[in-house]
Amino acid sequence: MNIRNFCIIAHIDHGKSTLADRFLELTGTIEKRKMQEQFLDQMDLERERGITIKLQPVRMIYRPKSLNSKPESLNNLKYQNSKSENSEIRDSRLEISDSEYILNLIDTPGHVDFSYEVSRSLAAVEGAILLVDASKGIQAQTLANLYLAEKQGLKIIPAINKIDLPNARIKEIKEELSSLLAIESESILEISGKNGTNVDKLLERVVLEIPPPASSNEGELKGLIFDSTFDTYKGVIAFVRIFSGNLKKFQKIMAYATGAKTEALEIGYFNPRLIESKSLEAGEIGYIATGFKDASLIRVGDTIMNQIRSSKPESLNNLKYQNSKSENSEIRDSRLGFTPLEGYKEPKPMVFASFFPENADDYDLFKDALSKLKLTDASLIYEPESSAGLGRGFRLGFLGMLHVEIISERLKREFGLNLIVSTPSVEYIVKLKNGEPSFAEASAGKEVKIRSAAFLPDPSRIENIAEPIVNIEIISPAGFLGNIMDLVSHSRNTYLATDYLGKDTVILKYRMPLAEIITDFYDKLKSVSSGYASMSYDLAGVEISDLVKLDIFLAGDMVEPFSRIVPVGAAYHVGREMVEKLKEIVPPQWFQVAIQAAIGGKIIARESIKARRKDVTGYLYGGDVTRKKKLLEKQKRGKKKMEESGKVNLPQEVFLKMLKR
Repeated sequence: MNIRNFCIIAHIDHGKSTLADRFLELTGTIEKRKMQEQFLDQMDLERERGITIKLQPVRMIYRPKSLNSKPESLNNLKYQNSKSENSEIRDSRLEISDSEYILNLIDTPGHVDFSYEVSRSLAAVEGAILLVDASKGIQAQTLANLYLAEKQGLKIIPAINKIDLPNARIKEIKEELSSLLAIESESILEISGKNGTNVDKLLERVVLEIPPPASSNEGELKGLIFDSTFDTYKGVIAFVRIFSGNLKKFQKIMAYATGAKTEALEIGYFNPRLIESKSLEAGEIGYIATGFKDASLIRVGDTIMNQIRSSKPESLNNLKYQNSKSENSEIRDSRLGFTPLEGYKEPKPMVFASFFPENADDYDLFKDALSKLKLTDASLIYEPESSAGLGRGFRLGFLGMLHVEIISERLKREFGLNLIVSTPSVEYIVKLKNGEPSFAEASAGKEVKIRSAAFLPDPSRIENIAEPIVNIEIISPAGFLGNIMDLVSHSRNTYLATDYLGKDTVILKYRMPLAEIITDFYDKLKSVSSGYASMSYDLAGVEISDLVKLDIFLAGDMVEPFSRIVPVGAAYHVGREMVEKLKEIVPPQWFQVAIQAAIGGKIIARESIKARRKDVTGYLYGGDVTRKKKLLEKQKRGKKKMEESGKVNLPQEVFLKMLKR
């Protein structure tokens, strides 16, 4: 079969998108006059930051010049030339000959926060190009993505990129890659994605070494949904890899997990724009316009199948599907006799933050925006939340801090929303004491998950608090070893090991609470290593820690949105920092306002905001001085009375300054 499905995996900024640009030029998929840098990065945000955020598939036709042997014919498929009204790109499937190959490339992100995008790409292909920067060498996500690809059983083709740089360390990095992959260093290609050096040889190796898809047009339709998006006119558009059977336009299909039925209103492939075709065959990657307006009916990881025609009146939507796996790792639905495709590991959000619209009237728009954003980012989760000071909003779950930043920016740019974002936190597991009253849905002695300190019960009812722990790997040139170890020493950590990759690259392994690294740890790591160090982490479970709830009181009233869960050892520092900041931003009242940070009933930090003064004697123009004293004493008694019973109504700007990062 003349199809090769592959992706490019690498650490961030190692040249994946630039290499994809050269592939597009070399295969003639995009005309040179229309070419631009990072062509497959469709969002302005990706171009501005110079990073890939979303996976992007594209179909290319490749005619290798140096391959003499004729490969197997593409099953004598007949393709129809298809053009969109405003497109000059011809249908790349037209008359595929024995010397032509269909290459389906999925360009993937490199940052650790978007590893779920990478895992979805790997589930849809048979091979991967492992790209390493010739100046930076093997870094954290190089290893993390390699392990994901090897776990999927993919064919790995290593290549060293940016060999044209003056500080390229080609020989050393070849040795590191050779040791890592247990291969001969001579088999590692040296390329330049910028200049196009040896890019043609890399594509030839893709054709020669990556196996064709083991798929058959016979049998029932099975297509894996590896991504999706939303179109106002076409509804939900599912990105699919067809593993068996074939799909034609207007064919009746169904999503296995949700039971949602529809017709394939439009099908086609990516060039990289959507190009309509009449069919998708086994082994191909393409899209299906479902017409669904409800985003929840299509789930990433689900299987597209033919509609089941049954005489039974019971609707498939009422069927309860089991997610358990049988001994042979196949998920089976005994009621349908259908074996869906085994998807990939579902994402587990690690960082949580509350989002509130600045304008309360934008709540419904915000809710609709999240449902559409969920289509293009399956790792995003959200649930409703309300705050006394900020109104209605949502608690969002993310894979990391960059993920938080990107979603915030996309909500602002794509949907015009101005949002207040709380300080990110992690998910804690709280165990209640036996014999205590129930808390929320948890009964005494049970465990409950807490994603915000505002929902933490009274300390007297808590037996213990557990927090997520991660195994972190830091890869750096050996010269920065001392700086990095000093940085880590300022956080709670357990040292695990130090390994060497080659002569000059060190791998430090630690076990740390996730809360220690989700804010500014990565930025500090880059700072102490002059930008050379990188890190990756994996969730290693949860552990009971010495944690407490830090509350903030204004004029004796607790302000729940400011509550935090902090380590006992850091409580005083955090509390002092918060009360000092509040003293600067809370507007003065007509009475003195006490700002207090407390753990349980113990005050650990305090500041006071002086009362506003009114010149109550200004209208006096003479007379005895006792008249002034009487007026000032009266004012003093009034302020004291207000201090005892007065309330501080915080303006929204205070929450905005305190919660916004």
